[in-house]
Amino acid sequence: MHDSRSAFIFAPGWDPRLRHGSPRPISLTGLPALPVVDEDHVSSTVAGDDAAVSDASPESWDADDVPAEFSPVAAVATAPSSSSSTTAKSFHFAVLTSDSSADVTPKIEELDDSDSLQAIKPATPSTDSTADPPVHIPRKRGRPRKNPLPLPGTQVKITKGRSKTGCITCRRRKKKCDETKPSCLNCQKNAVVSARNFCTALVPRALPILIDGIETDIDRRFLDHFVFGLSRVLTLINDDSNPFKEILLPMATQHRGLMHSLMCLSGSHLSGLDPEPRVKERRFYHFHRAIRDLQESIDNASKGPEYEPQLLVEDPIIASTIALSLNTICEGETNGEYRPHMDAARYLLVTQRPRNEKFRQFIVEFFQYHDVSNSITSLDRRPALMQGDIRLPDFVPQPQAGMFLGVFDGLFNYISQVTRIRDRIRQRVNDGCEPAVDYQTLSEAVFIDSAIRSWQTSHTPQTPNWYLAQLYRQSTWVYLFRTIRPSRPSEKIIQVVNDGLAYLDQLPQDAGAYSIVLMPLFLLGCSAFQPEQRERIKIFFDRLKEYSNLRNIEPAYKVVQRVWEVMDTKVEDSWDWEKIISDMDMDFLIT
Repeated sequence: MHDSRSAFIFAPGWDPRLRHGSPRPISLTGLPALPVVDEDHVSSTVAGDDAAVSDASPESWDADDVPAEFSPVAAVATAPSSSSSTTAKSFHFAVLTSDSSADVTPKIEELDDSDSLQAIKPATPSTDSTADPPVHIPRKRGRPRKNPLPLPGTQVKITKGRSKTGCITCRRRKKKCDETKPSCLNCQKNAVVSARNFCTALVPRALPILIDGIETDIDRRFLDHFVFGLSRVLTLINDDSNPFKEILLPMATQHRGLMHSLMCLSGSHLSGLDPEPRVKERRFYHFHRAIRDLQESIDNASKGPEYEPQLLVEDPIIASTIALSLNTICEGETNGEYRPHMDAARYLLVTQRPRNEKFRQFIVEFFQYHDVSNSITSLDRRPALMQGDIRLPDFVPQPQAGMFLGVFDGLFNYISQVTRIRDRIRQRVNDGCEPAVDYQTLSEAVFIDSAIRSWQTSHTPQTPNWYLAQLYRQSTWVYLFRTIRPSRPSEKIIQVVNDGLAYLDQLPQDAGAYSIVLMPLFLLGCSAFQPEQRERIKIFFDRLKEYSNLRNIEPAYKVVQRVWEVMDTKVEDSWDWEKIISDMDMDFLIT
């Protein structure tokens, strides 16, 4: 055997006889007929089962695993001529012989255009019976390719599929979508809402809260109760001009902290009527939110770059402190819970002037009414009216236009003066001074007595507010008498107490005057020496509780009962009910 290996470069017309020697071109003028391929042999060898042969054209085959001799190109190269008379064609080939010690990589030589394989086409089957039978090309098993592989050397064009992420509007209009989010440029240009984004926008989303603080069904109950129930028991005015509805509530719609304060106040009052746990829980929620918002507002204002005490907070903050003070009344708290709120209101009113004049008139009257009343039941709480810290508004409305009684008409000035006298007498008694009522004190008392007896109200006579004004006048005189005169029964004190109870009898049970009856009723109760008077006092306490449902009424009546016990045992000490309240370890507002 020849010890060298040869690599052959095949070309059409290759002669197997030329196997050795140097490469040289051979020109043939004709080719013998190719041997006939055994169809059955090829089909059984390559294709196997006839049923798996596809009818698709050869161009659509997947020739990845097909041997070269069975490829479509090979089949074309070995296809027989259709006729012996076919014109002869020249073919060229070269044989490269290499030494046995080296491997030779076949080299494919370029052919001229005239010798291209593209010029060789399968011959048309001849109708001549003597012609060779057509050669059946073996076919690959399986389904043909949907997209045939490209021929070698050709540029493959990449077809881009249709985008599935474009907006539905562009797809429906058969326009190219740039997929800009949230709306493509085509939709923006034509003012068209993208259908895909439109569908997304229709997904249900939580709506914002209309008014901060009114968030649940219980909050709506609190709001309704505040408007139609609670507001009418806090001042004399029951119509739409009620300041809690006309001034504070509109202000609260613009200030979250104030709204929480009002809802806390309403929830406290409602919980006395409806002990449902949810009502109490929601009331505590509003209370803590009101305290937190109040603290945050004051802290933020005090940290400002141009901090000035007179511009510390806005009017709603002052209103919040007042509302939280009233909350202790609704809850019936007796441990001095009102003190920090009243002190904050006092500080704010002293250090700055409310911006809204109508609110200023209301808030000054409101504070002084509760501040002066507070001094009647405590040993250390003295009204700002005594020190002149809080000045009345420049424009003082007519007394009958006030929301309370005693402030704008001057009656509370006399109560503050009596409180000052009581402090002096108490100090002289504690110091062992005799007499407890000295000449200077007596002179001041006589002046106050003359002023009270000459005091006139501007309310229309024989109206509920007129009867209420007479009750306040009687109770102020009782307050003075119980301070100056010895603490024992007398015709004068019995007469004045009976007259005061007669004025109470003239008040309709649904009159707005009942909203501020507790303080004068308390003073009459602490001066009721006769059993029949005490029975009438108890009836009025029950009537007042039924009207307003304020829970500070019950502890006030307990104090009156304790004063009655002291009257019956150690009568000389019954005048100092402030000390009796302190000994009972109680501290609350009687407003």
